[in-house]
Amino acid sequence: MFPEVQIKGVREGLLVSLGEGHWQEVQQALIEEIDKQADFLQGAKLILDVDEHIIGAAEMGKLRDQFSERGLSLWAVLSQSHSTEQTAQNLGFATRIHNAEPEVFQEEAAAHLDGDEATFVKATLRSGVNLTHPGHVTVLGDVNPGAQIIAGGDVIVWGRLRGMVHAGAEGDEDAVVCALDLSPTQLRIAGHIAIPPQETGEAHPERAFVREGQVVAEPWSKN
Repeated sequence: MFPEVQIKGVREGLLVSLGEGHWQEVQQALIEEIDKQADFLQGAKLILDVDEHIIGAAEMGKLRDQFSERGLSLWAVLSQSHSTEQTAQNLGFATRIHNAEPEVFQEEAAAHLDGDEATFVKATLRSGVNLTHPGHVTVLGDVNPGAQIIAGGDVIVWGRLRGMVHAGAEGDEDAVVCALDLSPTQLRIAGHIAIPPQETGEAHPERAFVREGQVVAEPWSKN
């Protein structure tokens, strides 16, 4: 019996859930199902739930490339395996979505102020921390690689942004991302994903936003 592949719509895109079995067979079933539904899936962003499968960087990169060749965008990988989750984070993929059970965010000497429109966090977000809020998010501190912020509005980081950030997650293309050092592993605004920036040496404040369908960045200043 061929491994089962299920595809359903969720808040962030299409959730692709993989069944049990040998990874090579599961992967083959996945690609065949993707090809079978090519017209329906065209242009979709995918969240891949691999359950307990252990997937290395080369295999995950290959999957990303196979999806890209078919006009699809892999942006999140959900896993019960710590090593697979770590691999996904290292490659810049999200590892949590709204529908997933959120991790408890533990603040360290932090003041936390919530409201209908904004949340303020005074803390460093470390690897594995998932901060999700329907409005704007302001972080007074760094966002480390492996941490992620998903906001319905703007994201302001008064520090170094090294993790994954998704502003305007509900589709707001006017959302912006600002940081004193803007070097995320992945940056999304609404349905647009940024091309990873090249290392430019000295860090400086930047503001990212959508212009003509592309995520662009410019110096962030009082002007």
